[in-house]
Parts: sequence; structure tokens; C-alpha cells
Amino acid sequence: MGASGPATHPTGPAIRTVLGDIAPADLGICDAHDHLFLRSPQLPGQELDEAGPAAAELAAFRAAGGAAVVQWTPYGMGRGIAELPRLARESGIGIVTATGLHQAAHYAPEALERVHADLAGLFVAELTEGIGGSGGPRAGMIKVAGGFHSLDGHARHTMAAAAEAHHATGAVIGVHLELGTGALDVLDLLCGELGIPPGRVILGHLNRSPDLTVHRLAAEAGAYLAFDGPSRAHHATDWRLPDALAALADAGHGDRILLGGDTTAAGARSVNGGPGMPHLLRRLGPRLAHALGKDLVTRILTANPARAFAADWRWAATGS
Repeated sequence: MGASGPATHPTGPAIRTVLGDIAPADLGICDAHDHLFLRSPQLPGQELDEAGPAAAELAAFRAAGGAAVVQWTPYGMGRGIAELPRLARESGIGIVTATGLHQAAHYAPEALERVHADLAGLFVAELTEGIGGSGGPRAGMIKVAGGFHSLDGHARHTMAAAAEAHHATGAVIGVHLELGTGALDVLDLLCGELGIPPGRVILGHLNRSPDLTVHRLAAEAGAYLAFDGPSRAHHATDWRLPDALAALADAGHGDRILLGGDTTAAGARSVNGGPGMPHLLRRLGPRLAHALGKDLVTRILTANPARAFAADWRWAATGS
């Protein structure tokens, strides 16, 4: 049974979808980082803001064998919250959505000013009560972002709030690494200073910086490593991906790997002629199976995200 079925109200660790909590074993084949809806002043004219194309892309992903999608679109970037539950029900795809905050450049200054003082409270409310208030779909992860080889004041403030929300709820923290850089700095901050267990951190976009030493050090620390961007034509690192993942697997870290599409523009969707979500299963999966073996790729698409996104959900006042 895939994540699209009715919430099972599991008593142990659970994955929080927009239709309710499910047991990790029910997740199925998962695109661990993608976007159904997204808008940003940094991406003018590339908005993902219509439900029809999102539904078509989900149908194409399901036809390719997919069962679940984790949308990393954070607060204030057009998450399509009103549409996600309906899309999940109609497509049969389990959808996990995010709270959190991206780099400051993706927001108007006044929007950041409104939430800056109590980010942790916002994140906790969206994880536990619902996005837009009680009764709305709940977020199932926290999304934050670093800069290019750096962590500026905004990133540090946002990550501190994410850490506070994690400690209150148990939610996993996914991190946008700018061009795949700064992974070890992020772990130093989140895990070293802020007390997050490394296994509750997902480092995104590592395919964009194919530094095998950094990959291995991050995996040895216990973090999850997301290689998420075959839809991104301007990141010409796909050809290195089998070698990067084989190196991790050979070092005993195959259980730390996640795969996603990270579709951020309408033209990248399969229904508009791009690779889109199905590319993960139709082309990338078989290619990786040739290099890594089919069994490991299956685990990367199923067992790994089931562990990474599951949480022992709890709630406690943040004190903010």
C-alpha cells in the first residue's frame, strides 16, 4: 500500500503527509525532493502555480511507478497548500510538504520582518497544528538554506529556529546547500552547536558539488545526503552521479542516500517536454541500477526516505 491511502495513525515513528500520518512502511517509491508549487522573485516567469499541470505531473510520476513526493517548498514561496490534499487524493501519490524558510533573497523584506521574531513558533505551528491554522494540512519537514560556502546571519537565525522546532516536534530538517557547498559548516552549526542528531538532517543538492571527500565525511557524521536535481539542465554533474553514489555505497553508506528531482520551473516538467518527476524512475533509476545494483537503488528510493522523513512526533512549547 502506498502513501496515498488513508492515514493509519501509527503509534510509532510516522511520516506526516498532507492527508495525515502514515507508517514509514507505507511510503513506497519516493521522490525525496521536488516541487509541485513554487514561486520566487529570483525565478521570474518560471512559477509553478497552477494545479492542473501539477496534477498531470503527479499522474506521470505515478505511471512511472512512483508513490510519494516530498515537496521542499517552504513558507512564503507559494506552496499550494489549498490544492495539495486534493492532489494527493486524486493522484494516489502521498505528498509531504514543508515548513521553513529559504534564503533571504527569495522574500520581500517586509515578509521576512513579519515572521523574523518567532520563526520557531511558526515552524512548530505548521508542523503540529496545520498550515494556515488548525485544520489545515500539516507540514512533515523543515526546509532551511545556506549560502555559497557560507552561513550568513539570516541562515544562522533560520537554522536556530529550525533546531528549536526540531527539538519541540522531532521533525527532520532539510537543507538547501547553495551549489552543493557548505555541508560540513551546516553540520557544525546544526549538530555541533544546536544539538540536532545528524540523522535528523538531510543535506540537499550534493550532486551539484561532486566532492567525494565531503560526501563521505557527511555520511560518516550520520546525515542523509540528497542528490536531487536531474531536472536541472544548468547543473552538468549528472554524469558523475553513479561514481559518487558508488563511492558512498562502497564505504558502507548506501543507507544515507536520497534521490529527488527538484523540478523548479514549468519547462522542466515532463508534461511540458522536460524530464520532470518521471525521469527519476524512467532514466536515472535504471542508470544507477547498472552501477550500484537494483536492490540498492530500490532501497534508496524506498527504505531510505521512509527512515529519513519518519519522526517520533511530539510537541512542546518553544518558549519563543
